[in-house]
Amino acid sequence: MLLETPKVAIGSNATPFTLFDPKGISYSLNELQGKNGLLIAFICNHCPYVKAIASRLVDDAKTLQSEGINVVAINSNDYRKVAQDSPQMMIQFANLHGFTFPYLVDEEQSVARAYDAVCTPDFFGFNRAGLLQYRGRLDSAAMADATHRDAELLNAMRVIAQSGKGPEVQHPSIGCSIKWK
Repeated sequence: MLLETPKVAIGSNATPFTLFDPKGISYSLNELQGKNGLLIAFICNHCPYVKAIASRLVDDAKTLQSEGINVVAINSNDYRKVAQDSPQMMIQFANLHGFTFPYLVDEEQSVARAYDAVCTPDFFGFNRAGLLQYRGRLDSAAMADATHRDAELLNAMRVIAQSGKGPEVQHPSIGCSIKWK
């Protein structure tokens, strides 16, 4: 089911969490916070929208990480319903796309609910104080054509790192619904 992300309260605090990656290593929000901000991406393995943007996300994440903005991806899908989203498949997906950031399992779906994530991909950008400044899409590119894109998320996170505030104009992300239990 195709969904568009709802608007959220810009300036709200990041909800603390501790999640594990598929290998059992734990990560907390405090550990993930970068000196210049944090990008949280709700994604999964099977979604055609995520597959279409995966390489662009990784490229943009590398740039952000080099600028002191940490990145984390979270899979909140019920992988018992969608076997392609299992932790073992997450490892394969991350390796295939060269993830340079943690890819965490939200098995109880509590983090997705706390953030009001609704689809994959769904992006949340926080400033260095942990305040939400961006909720929107990765870029302006269509699924099949990324040759002419405005890197909205990358640009927004750079503005957030410099000013602490996100851009006025933010376009909602579009993707597949999170597969709830």
